[in-house]
Amino acid sequence: MSSLTVGVIGIDHRHIFGQLQGMLDVGATCKGWWTEGDPQPVEGFVKRFPDVPRVADRRTLLDDPEIDLILLADIPVRRADRAIEAMRAGKDVMTDKPGCTTLDQLAAIKQAVAETGRIWSIDFSERFEVPANQKAAELVADGAIGQVIQTVGLGPHRLNRPTRPDWFFDEAAYGGILCDIASHQIDQFLFFTGSDDAEIVASSVGNFAHPDDPGLQDFGEVLLRSDRGNGYIRVDWYTPDALPTWGDGRLTILGTEGTIEMRKYVDVCGRDGTDHVFLVNGERCEHFDASGEKLTYFERLAADVRDRTETAMSQTHCFKVMELALKTQAQAVRLGHLRN
Repeated sequence: MSSLTVGVIGIDHRHIFGQLQGMLDVGATCKGWWTEGDPQPVEGFVKRFPDVPRVADRRTLLDDPEIDLILLADIPVRRADRAIEAMRAGKDVMTDKPGCTTLDQLAAIKQAVAETGRIWSIDFSERFEVPANQKAAELVADGAIGQVIQTVGLGPHRLNRPTRPDWFFDEAAYGGILCDIASHQIDQFLFFTGSDDAEIVASSVGNFAHPDDPGLQDFGEVLLRSDRGNGYIRVDWYTPDALPTWGDGRLTILGTEGTIEMRKYVDVCGRDGTDHVFLVNGERCEHFDASGEKLTYFERLAADVRDRTETAMSQTHCFKVMELALKTQAQAVRLGHLRN
């Protein structure tokens, strides 16, 4: 268990709940939290973590010598500056995705990491907080489907329009749908194919259903190719109201000897619960309930902070995911109501 002390800066997205809970579950202590203003997630944060005090100035956390790690879930466009400020104050950083919204911001983050020796880690929650990924990774490592040659990652989300803040509809503030949501699927493509880099074959973003929200991108897709495999990604804000969860997130991993499919959050009209993993190969056709698989990211990140290692995720991988996400966004063909 960890003896780390953490602080929270920026509660503009509910992902901070999972970030903090993950660290508390491995024994960390939270010294306090700060956020600008009173964004909507604050009420739920206070209910979930009533014993964590709010501080009036974020410098209180940054200047506290007992704090090892800063957790960030600020508005995406502000995350780079917040992370750099924390690293230059001697803190390691775990940020929500996207970790930044421009390539210039990413370059500044890389410079800060190089100059400070601090860790900049993105909690890619669709892998790090989903037990099904642990089972799939085990099966891939065991050779259950042979050599991985393609991933198909689907990331549908429910819009919940009335609950969204203004920045959610400002492309400059959230970075665009590929920078934001598709960073998850890019992470999974690189991880499961064992790729260090990828070519962006094609990408597109669209607004097909929300003409009154011109800053919203409700659809995005990417085609990637590396020397280890191929990847297709689709992300959207079209989850229908009848689905009993926020999105039917799936990942299909195609190998030379079989296929793995993850149904992360729901098995539509099928089995109850979450974290369904299906394996089909020459000898097996199986379903696994992976909901009890142990998550490793938070424990490993705590060890990395303590030991100055890279067991949770390499810094190079983290940088590459954001680089690809930003580049797919920048070169995407604009469709629907986004057409000029």
